[in-house]
Formats: sequence, C-alpha cells, structure tokens
Amino acid sequence: MIHDLSAYRPNVGVVLFHPDGRVWLGRRYAAPEPYNWQFPQGGVDEGEDLTQAAFRELAEETGVTSTTLLGRTDGWLAYDFPPEHNGSKIAKGWKGQRQVWFALRFDGDEREIDLTGHGHPEFEDWRWGRLEEAPALVVPFKRATYEAVVRAFRDFGRFRGQAA
Repeated sequence: MIHDLSAYRPNVGVVLFHPDGRVWLGRRYAAPEPYNWQFPQGGVDEGEDLTQAAFRELAEETGVTSTTLLGRTDGWLAYDFPPEHNGSKIAKGWKGQRQVWFALRFDGDEREIDLTGHGHPEFEDWRWGRLEEAPALVVPFKRATYEAVVRAFRDFGRFRGQAA
C-alpha cells in the first residue's frame, strides 16, 4: 500500500459504459502487443476539479462528450512506474500515478468517437468489450489498479440500458 501520494502524478481514469453494459477499450497508439489496450486516462491540471478533468480527458482522447456520470472510486488508486519506464513523467520526478476513476454511460452515437480530434492521438483503435477482461489487456504495472476498478464498477455493467 502506498502511503505518501505526493510523489504520484494526479490523474483521472474513465470507464465508458455502453448502454448494453460493455465498456470502451482503446488500443494505445504505437504500443507493442500484447498489453496495449486500456481505458482513457490523463493528468489533472493545477486546480482542476477531478470530475471536470475526467470529462475533459475523455473528450480529448476519444471525442466523446455525450455521457452521464454513473459513479466514481473513493479516494486515490496508485501505481508505480516500473524501473524500465522512461518518459516525461519520470523526467518530471513522478514515482507513479495516483488516480480517481469515473464510470460514465455513453449516451451518444458511435459516430461521435474520434481518436484524432485533439492532435496527437492516444489510441489507434477501439472496441467495446467486457469490463472483466480489461486487467488482462493493460500493461502489467497497471493491472492491480484495473482490478480495483473492475471491483468498484462491476454493477454498472449490469444496467443494460436502464437509468442509473
């Protein structure tokens, strides 16, 4: 368990539920197989409300804006970057990421989904899948977080189009 979260970059994650209970999965742009699928996620701007950050990140990464908030995780979920991980977040001194996750229902038409709408795409493909399959698809250092998200949101996958 991580006790000092100050070294972890504030981040939000989004599980986008289709009205039939499936979830949106994106294949990360230019990421090697087999662990190259994940949910939309991203950093929180200084002073930004977490819920607003979740809606912003979802729109930036997927183009989706037609949603209804179903719920969110309590507190922060955190993971460490692996030792071999390199990139801008490590260079900025972050040990890992701390995340609050949001469950949103997709209320739009699939034509709304646009992976290239905000410049550099995060994803190169997407599909609807089962919530329970997500931990096996994500990079291993995020797996425990995804397992916690599955436990937190499993009931949202059962609504099958009913109002939440």
